[in-house]
Amino acid sequence: MTDSGRRSRMPVTETTVRGEDWYGRDLDGDEFERVEFIDVDMTELTSSGAVFTECTFLNVKFNVSSHTESAFVNCTFTRCNFFDTSFTRCKLTGSQFDGCEFGLLKVVGGNWSFTSFQKAELRGADFTGVRLREADLGYARCQEATFAGCDLSASWFEGADFSGATLRGSDLTGLDPRNTTLRGAVIDDRQAVAIVEALGLVVLPA
Repeated sequence: MTDSGRRSRMPVTETTVRGEDWYGRDLDGDEFERVEFIDVDMTELTSSGAVFTECTFLNVKFNVSSHTESAFVNCTFTRCNFFDTSFTRCKLTGSQFDGCEFGLLKVVGGNWSFTSFQKAELRGADFTGVRLREADLGYARCQEATFAGCDLSASWFEGADFSGATLRGSDLTGLDPRNTTLRGAVIDDRQAVAIVEALGLVVLPA
């Protein structure tokens, strides 16, 4: 389980991109390191194999953008909008999200370990087959979200709300049902046994 109080410091940036219109731009293999993006419109942008390292994004619009096998490593996203954004086999290890909007977010595959979604509004977001080891989901609002076949082992779940969420096939090692809301969540038999055992009960074969 991660320490919910552990927050990496904001990356030190060296260059700034401010107020630019990147609407519909195609980033194919482009690389950015320690760049600060402020008020940039990336709506309908597509990236393939692009790499962002230790970058910060402030008030950036990622709406309806599509990212395939791109990397956002140790990046910080503050008050960004990810409406209808898709990430396919992307790497976002160590990145932090603060005050962002995730309506209709879709993530397929990839490595999002050590990311921080603390207090994030993830209602209805879809994560399928994503590696999310030691992610911080403390107090995140994940109602009706999908975390299917994800590796969420050793993640921080305290105060998170998964009401009506689909969690089937995900590794929920470390989840304590006594401090997480799971009302109406859809789980599989293996997860049910693990959750019951986390409550201190002993499961015997019929």
